[in-house]
Amino acid sequence: MVKEIERAGLPVVHVCTIVPISLTVGANRIVPAVAIPYPLGDPNRTPEEEKEIRRNLVEKALKALQTEVTEQTVFTD
Repeated sequence: MVKEIERAGLPVVHVCTIVPISLTVGANRIVPAVAIPYPLGDPNRTPEEEKEIRRNLVEKALKALQTEVTEQTVFTD
């Protein structure tokens, strides 16, 4: 689905827990998530730490959206 949305002219960021799968399906902008059971957080963290984890993921995804890519790119930082 990511490829079809991009083909329509809209940039897409795929936030995922298993990067090799995203690479296999052809996602262009990939942001690794936290872990399979909790991709966007960690229930063992305090609410403040959870907020920081989520903020970092959103900021990374926004940066990826603003970045021109010509091939599959994994945004780790």
